[in-house]
Amino acid sequence: NQQWFGWLSPASMPAVSLAFCSAGDITQKGYEKKRSKLIGAYLPQPPSICHQTGAPSVPHPAPSRVLTPSSPDSPFVLDVHTEAVQAALAKHKERKMAVPMPSKRRSLVVQTSMDAYTPPDTSSGSEDEGSVQGDSQGTPTSSQGSINMEHWISQAIHGSTTSTTSSSSTQSGGSGAAHRLADVMAQTHIGECLLPLAGGAPFRSCALGIYQLARLCVSAVGSVRGTAQSAARSFIRPWFCLPGVPVSSRVSAKIQQLVNTLKRPKRPPLREFFVDDFEELLEVQQPDPNQPKPEGAQMLAMRGEQLGVVTNWPPSLEAALQRWGTISPKAPCLTTMDTNGKPLYILTYGKLWTRSMKVAYNILHKLGTKQEPMVRPGDRVALVFPNNDPAASMVAFYGCLLAEVVPVPIEVPLTRKDAGSQQIGFLLGSCGVTVALTSDACHKGLPKSPTGEIPQFKGWPKLLWFVTESKHLSKPPRDWFPHIKDANNDTAYIEYKTCKDGSVLGVTVTRIALLTHCQALTQACGYTEAETIVNVLDFKKDVGLWHGILTSVMNMMHVISIPYSLMKVNPLSWIQKVCQYKAKVACVKSRDMHWALVAHRDQRDVNLSSLRMLIVADGANPWSISSCDAFLNVFQSKGLRQEVICPCASSPEALTVAIRRYGRAPCRAGRGSAAACRGSCLRGVCFVFPFSLRISSPGGRTLLPGTSPACAPVLFPLCPRRIAVFSVTVLHDERIVIVAEQRPDSTEEDSFQWMSRVLQAIDSIHQVGVYCLALVPANTLPKTPLGGIHLSETKQLFLEGSLHPCNVLMCPHTCVTNLPKPRQKQPEIGPASVMVGNLVSGKRIAQASGRDLGQIEDNDQARKFLFLSEVLQWRAQTTPDHVLYTLLNCRGTIASSLTCVQLHKRAEKIAVMLMERGHLQDGDHVALVYPPGIDLIAAFYGCLYAGCVPITVRPPHPQNIATTLPTVKMIVEVSRSACLMTTQLTCKLLRSREAAAAVDVRAWPPILDTDDLPKKRPAQIYKPSNPDTLAYLDFSVSTTGMLAGVKMSHAATSAFCRSIKLQCELYPSREVAICLDPYCGLGFVLWCLCSVYSGHQSILIPPSELETNPALWLLAVSQYKVRDTFCSYSVMELCTKGLGSQTESLKARGLDLSRVRTCVVVAEERPRIALTQSFSKLFKDLGLHPRAVSTSFGCRVNLAICLQGTSGPDPTTVYVDMRALRHDRVRLVERGSPHSLPLMESGKILPGVRIIIANPETKGPLGDSHLGEIWVHSAHNASGYFTIYGDESLQSDHFNSRLSFGDTQTVWARTGYLGFLRRTELTDANGERHDALYVVGALDEAMELRGMRYHPIDIETSVIRAHKSVTECAVFTWTNLLVVVVELDGSEQEALDLVPLVTNVVLEEHYLVVGVVVVVDIGVIPINSRGEKQRMHLRDGFLADQLDPIYVAYNM
Repeated sequence: NQQWFGWLSPASMPAVSLAFCSAGDITQKGYEKKRSKLIGAYLPQPPSICHQTGAPSVPHPAPSRVLTPSSPDSPFVLDVHTEAVQAALAKHKERKMAVPMPSKRRSLVVQTSMDAYTPPDTSSGSEDEGSVQGDSQGTPTSSQGSINMEHWISQAIHGSTTSTTSSSSTQSGGSGAAHRLADVMAQTHIGECLLPLAGGAPFRSCALGIYQLARLCVSAVGSVRGTAQSAARSFIRPWFCLPGVPVSSRVSAKIQQLVNTLKRPKRPPLREFFVDDFEELLEVQQPDPNQPKPEGAQMLAMRGEQLGVVTNWPPSLEAALQRWGTISPKAPCLTTMDTNGKPLYILTYGKLWTRSMKVAYNILHKLGTKQEPMVRPGDRVALVFPNNDPAASMVAFYGCLLAEVVPVPIEVPLTRKDAGSQQIGFLLGSCGVTVALTSDACHKGLPKSPTGEIPQFKGWPKLLWFVTESKHLSKPPRDWFPHIKDANNDTAYIEYKTCKDGSVLGVTVTRIALLTHCQALTQACGYTEAETIVNVLDFKKDVGLWHGILTSVMNMMHVISIPYSLMKVNPLSWIQKVCQYKAKVACVKSRDMHWALVAHRDQRDVNLSSLRMLIVADGANPWSISSCDAFLNVFQSKGLRQEVICPCASSPEALTVAIRRYGRAPCRAGRGSAAACRGSCLRGVCFVFPFSLRISSPGGRTLLPGTSPACAPVLFPLCPRRIAVFSVTVLHDERIVIVAEQRPDSTEEDSFQWMSRVLQAIDSIHQVGVYCLALVPANTLPKTPLGGIHLSETKQLFLEGSLHPCNVLMCPHTCVTNLPKPRQKQPEIGPASVMVGNLVSGKRIAQASGRDLGQIEDNDQARKFLFLSEVLQWRAQTTPDHVLYTLLNCRGTIASSLTCVQLHKRAEKIAVMLMERGHLQDGDHVALVYPPGIDLIAAFYGCLYAGCVPITVRPPHPQNIATTLPTVKMIVEVSRSACLMTTQLTCKLLRSREAAAAVDVRAWPPILDTDDLPKKRPAQIYKPSNPDTLAYLDFSVSTTGMLAGVKMSHAATSAFCRSIKLQCELYPSREVAICLDPYCGLGFVLWCLCSVYSGHQSILIPPSELETNPALWLLAVSQYKVRDTFCSYSVMELCTKGLGSQTESLKARGLDLSRVRTCVVVAEERPRIALTQSFSKLFKDLGLHPRAVSTSFGCRVNLAICLQGTSGPDPTTVYVDMRALRHDRVRLVERGSPHSLPLMESGKILPGVRIIIANPETKGPLGDSHLGEIWVHSAHNASGYFTIYGDESLQSDHFNSRLSFGDTQTVWARTGYLGFLRRTELTDANGERHDALYVVGALDEAMELRGMRYHPIDIETSVIRAHKSVTECAVFTWTNLLVVVVELDGSEQEALDLVPLVTNVVLEEHYLVVGVVVVVDIGVIPINSRGEKQRMHLRDGFLADQLDPIYVAYNM
């Protein structure tokens, strides 16, 4: 049935050549084959066929058989997809997808409460897809009590899975259930299965079911720990990693050139950095062996038929207008309709000619002055006319042509934030447009400012708005006529085009191309004079402009223009006008045909026999073919002939490429015809699509975007009416995103089930995964001027996080298949191999040390004393009136102070009270529960005088006793405190009713009130017999959420104070400002100990006072002219946020920070380089030197390892490859390089401290290019952990570890932090090269995912950058899933916007799939007193459903 078609003349578009497939059309056999492949799995098989080995034979049709579109086996592709969708629905009708229902706060639920939702029966796949099935049982909610785990597990193994209403709600299963769960998981190996689909594509839903099963197992037993948790981790494997072919990543030449020019500091070149041995390579999907192979002859370039030579064709379009305007002035040119379908205005050719001349004259002579006209020939002007006023637009368009100016027709901007309006403004600006022509009604409808002027739209140039109505125009002189020339290569008009990314381009059409295109359309369509054409299309662009405005004037045709507003009221209006005017041609889109099908039942008197061409202008919508088929089936009985329907292919650049001729025989080809054809054809050979989605799937399939998916029209009764489908680029590939408007009457359950079914249908039919499926409220998607969905604007809102969906379902696990290869653990290498390898490669062992204390000569009189109590007694005798401590209140005034003798005397009285009232003995433990202040210091030294061991404890918060008091009680119990000392106010609080409701107040040890001290002195002051005896206990909550107490001896305490004194050069004449919590770590040492040892004055500023006066700390530093100050990250962040806009007022108040020499941030984490840089830049104008801000590093085993001193080099910052860090390697790169991570030095190593980087598993020393655990050897190391549970031996290696090879004699303490050492080009005070320590993160917090080590802070930093409403973020792992918790600073309606953005940024920057996204309120993420996140506490709260989240999304 191969036929030849006629094409357009090549002159209509220069160098137009199209490919033609000679044997690629769909035959009956091909149709049956495609149909059986798609829906064969859903059709019942007869018994006789079940035993056959081959496929059932399909009868081959006879060659002479002619198929009509109305026949049941008509080879139209959409029919196959329709049947496939319906068959899939029938198959999946009684069961629903195993998709976890998201958890949503009640304020976000639109119709029904989540509590009333009963989860449906679910299953992981169908029988045809290879999964097993069973009878599903509903899962009781958490309010129904505990669940029978054994029965539930047995159901899960037999193929039935269940979904819970909220994954954050947990079931209490007990430890027994957890062990049974571990046993079942250890014996179940279905996590590695990959079952084939009926069509040969791998089946993803099986792995999804396994993932869902493991998630439900863990949520059913609550917080699974120990064996069950490890079993769950081994159970859920990275099933989404498939083997593939690695490809090399590339970098742009500009970035390459930029980085290569950065010579200092010298680093490996960028090219070497990108091809190193540990580069993560993205996997490439192998092609599907079952996908169809190309068949037929080779495609050849084809040309259209020659353009005929007609003698009476005008030399230009303006000449044609002049001819018809003078010869036939009363001939109708354009008839416009009102919203009732009645003729509103008839524009004749005479009026068009005279009014166009008037517009041309006024443009050239009435804008500007005679000497300086605003518009000259060749300039561009904008045409801004509404879609219901084609007459005024037509007059203005031809007026521009007569004036030889270039019209740029655009849409009317409805608001200042109109969808796509900004891109239109960029186009006008690039075209140099300064004048906009518009109608009087449109000018009045434009948004106005309070002064009545039209405001400048966003992104638009400044425009002069010129109204083209005749009453506003001057009449041209009688002797003035426009100069009409023959068509040449000058620009005729500019047509705008919206690209895939939403940007707007201008397509320039020359006058010769305009004329030739009109001639080609005239010949192809057989236009004659006085024909009537009904135009439903937009007359400003594309087919509507070419046929309804240009070619119609060339042939003196009568155009009936149907506005979009009329089509919304009466979809049959265009058919009625065809019947009324006996129109020969109609220009429509498939949308108009579909609407007519919906409304045709109400219309009886329809006769379409007058039509000879029904031009279908959907050049980018292949699904318009189905509308043609359906329209012909219905209206064939109304006189519509099958050869009338003529699809065409066009684009703004190529104009009309192909159009099917009328009166030809049907041909199974594409859209348009290629040569002479005698049959009837609804499909030409040429499909022209502006763009397509290349989706990563086993077959590498190509999908077509648009405003409705392929299966949407026939999917489900709950299908929304407005659906947008587009792609976003995530991880070097395009991902499908579907955004649909939710029906107002649909419930949460209905919407969720609809999304589940859409995923199933698309996966079954197209074998591609949907990345994101979002539902938005009805009528909220941005619209185009003609009422359709503005696709690019919708995509832009999605990427910006401004779409505000009401339901979101992310499926990255199923569609992201190009993740990097998991890291393969290399076999362990022996110690000798490591040593030889480092020697051969020239790398030194990563070890460094501070200054040697034995070689430092100083006149430190305190060195002769072994104990701090002796130092205090000595200072009370030698300098009794020297002020050691000054406490400031929130107003900045001195609340209290202590001199040496005052502190000594008060400590003596406290010692007497402990011995007499407390009846304590040497070595008893005493809990000090004081607010930050002088009382805490005096109580500490009172304990030393009495021989007791003090433990500082943060007092409970008066407004939050229920949550803070149990921590106090726990520390008191764990530390085995025999007594509790506090103030009178806190004592009353501990015995209050609120306290009794939180804890058992009767279990408190004896409480001593130090506000009432005895008057006498002790008989003698206790002196320890051994410096290694216990001085105090330091209790703290680590970043991993564990409460740990470390033992500090008297020798370690004295060595600690001396090391800090030497590093910071502290002397009695110095003043140091301290804004830290005084309960643990370096903060306690600086607050209570260092002043007594060094003799300097400490200005104490409680951090809680900054909540009422954020400037208190900085004002105190300026007032006392402090050179050294210490703070925490919480204090620095509070100053940065609270004082950011007050720098000018602070400067006016005399705040001066120029004397600050060192501003040290005390922390036990990686330096927050962004915060420190922001602080430095913010207060630079107040005199703060950027190099003054530095950080310190300490941990549980050693409270201060690094601290920036006064004489050391400035802290350095390096940029390392983040991907290398995941493999425990350190690779320096240039600033701005891809995957670069800035790391700031954690301060200078303290005197007497030695550091080495060791492998945490093998305990062997590492080279300086490796990331390893920081081990420390120092005289002020802690002695060990203190606990009452008797498991000190389990943690003994933390304080007494030895290297497995090398220096095996030195005893090291393991910090539990990962870091590396780099020898810099800088020199220390002693002239040696400076070794810098860089802390990367805690070993316990590092996450092992896909064989690589990830640090939470890196992922959290990326997530915080993803959206402006994310104020804080914390990540942790849960059953091998990555959980991201974000704090939302904004409306709860923005919560669902964060889910895709968080998933995108983690995939792009870290190559990880987020399993759960939790959106919470501000302040939910717990932090300790140092401002460090308590991720493990957050994890426990999440598993216990205590976060009260706004939204919880479970990514599939």
